Amino acid sequence: MALEQLPEDTDGQSGRLLNGLDHVAVITGDTERLIAFYAEVFDATVRYQVPGPGGGRISVLQIGPATALNIYEIPGNTEARRQAPMFGRGRLDHLGLRAASRETFDLIRDRLIARDASDGFVTDFGPTLSLFFRDPDGLEAEVCVPNPAGRPGVHNPPGTPAPGYQPGVPSRSTTDGAGAAG
Repeated sequence: MALEQLPEDTDGQSGRLLNGLDHVAVITGDTERLIAFYAEVFDATVRYQVPGPGGGRISVLQIGPATALNIYEIPGNTEARRQAPMFGRGRLDHLGLRAASRETFDLIRDRLIARDASDGFVTDFGPTLSLFFRDPDGLEAEVCVPNPAGRPGVHNPPGTPAPGYQPGVPSRSTTDGAGAAG
């Protein structure tokens, strides 16, 4: 059976059966630290907190219009401390988040650089710009945004630098102060 090549969904009106990712669940050893990070970098808000398994707790953060980050703190669970290189992490390798706009992508990038959570390198994958970061527990994740300079059918390999961004330099500093050039 051949795989069907679907056109890229750029307007959110693809007719697909799903409307995005509802939530991602992570395990932590320090709920307050993780909540503070996602609130400060992504303007996430706590929707609710409830008791969790084994005397722990579950905190649900709203990180997007229809996406939540479920944080589980379970006494005695040390999974949050285990680190592995990319593609050696098991079935789920990393988390990819979608920025609301190019401007919010730049703001998030600046916040991640300020917290030493990212080196600020932006990859130009063609249709998508991508920035990797690590949260306080070491979870590697990525922030993506549509590339306004992307061309249909052009896909670049990992490590292709995005024009207008310099690693470690805040987005507002790379141009005339209005954000990164693109």
